[in-house]
Amino acid sequence: MKVILIENVPSLGKAGDVVQVATGYGRNFLIPKKLALEASSANIHVLKRQQESFLKTAASEKEKAAELAVKIETLSCTFTRQAGENEKLFGSVTSMDIQEFLTGQGISLDRRKIFVPNPIKTLGSFTISVKLHPEVSAQLKIDVVPAPAEKPT
Repeated sequence: MKVILIENVPSLGKAGDVVQVATGYGRNFLIPKKLALEASSANIHVLKRQQESFLKTAASEKEKAAELAVKIETLSCTFTRQAGENEKLFGSVTSMDIQEFLTGQGISLDRRKIFVPNPIKTLGSFTISVKLHPEVSAQLKIDVVPAPAEKPT
């Protein structure tokens, strides 16, 4: 079965591509979720007319993502956490913490776009990848520093 992709599907292709898929996958998943249309001659004709607008939209999204990547890479992110022996944290720094920091800086992102391979559980400097677009990602530098120890009175 041939389908026209309406949205980017990571394992299949980009919006506007005409791809061959299994009939069940097309009818039971792609078409009901509005990710694709059946590649009939009428739909292909409509696609050719809309191809130009698809390209403009994709180019503008990529440009916005590139601007956002530059903004993210200039940020300096510092988290203060309580730490115990061997510089291990009580808790961790997760993608949700990083999302809150970025929101405070005026950048709203889905936390699933912030790639933290493992929660950060030690003090130090780290580089985290933020995927903004299929072709654009940014590197955010994160420093985790110890919180000042409370003095007993």
